[in-house]
Amino acid sequence: MLSKAEVQRLLSEVSLFSGASKKELGEIASAIKVVDHSAGDVVAREGERGLGFFLLADGTADVTIGGQRKATLKRGDFFGEISLLDEGPRSATVTAATPLTLLGLTAWAFKDLVERHASIGLKMLEAVAARVRSATGDASTL
Repeated sequence: MLSKAEVQRLLSEVSLFSGASKKELGEIASAIKVVDHSAGDVVAREGERGLGFFLLADGTADVTIGGQRKATLKRGDFFGEISLLDEGPRSATVTAATPLTLLGLTAWAFKDLVERHASIGLKMLEAVAARVRSATGDASTL
C-alpha cells in the first residue's frame, strides 16, 4: 500500500499537477484511491464513459485504438484527464500488460476538490490545454 507521501510525490511528477502547491497535492492525494489490476484486465474501454483520471504507480499497460496498439504506459504515465472535466467516452482501451497499481481520481471527487480549491481546477485546465495544444499543433499556424 502506498503512503500519502508517496502518492503526493507521484502526483508532483505529473505535468497536470506539477504547478500544485504542497497543500493542494495533499488535498488531491486525500481524494485518490489505489486500484490494483491483474495482467490482462481491461482498465478502460474505448467508447465507454470515462469516470476519471488514472496514474500508473506500478506495472505497465497497453493502449489500443480500434484494436491497434498505440502505446505502452509505465510508472508515471497517466490517462483519463479529460474525463475529469466531461466524463465523456474513452478514446482508447487500456489493458494491464502486467499486474498494475493505479492511482485513481474520479470526476466527482475532482469536482469536489475544485469547488473547495478553485486553483486546482485552474492549474488542471492550463495543463490539459497545453497537452491538447501539443498533441494537435499550434492553431496560430493555421
